[in-house]
Amino acid sequence: MAVLFSELLVPGWADGDMIGLSEVTGEISLPCHDADADLFFDEAPARVALAKSLCAACPMKAACLEGAMSRQEPCGVWGGELFVEGTPVAVKRTVGRPRVLPQVAALEIEVIDDEALAS
Repeated sequence: MAVLFSELLVPGWADGDMIGLSEVTGEISLPCHDADADLFFDEAPARVALAKSLCAACPMKAACLEGAMSRQEPCGVWGGELFVEGTPVAVKRTVGRPRVLPQVAALEIEVIDDEALAS
């Protein structure tokens, strides 16, 4: 018997009468089913933002997010949130060293404050 992955996530599929996603969502069109699936697992910040925006109006957003958190999805956009290593994050850190500029600005502020206190 062949079982689709989407059917594994729906309770009741193994009771003999297989329940597919269409039985749960009815005639509702889901943005993630109409878009390219790779969009929801992309690394580019602009594409991640696009995937999140597609989730914004989805009627299954809350259920999708709850399911992703219960499964600890390792990556991707689920329920309008970006998951990295099973945890929702605001933005994914890019590859490479962190920027130096914010740290330099913080050091300059501390130096100015120290000089102001000495006066």
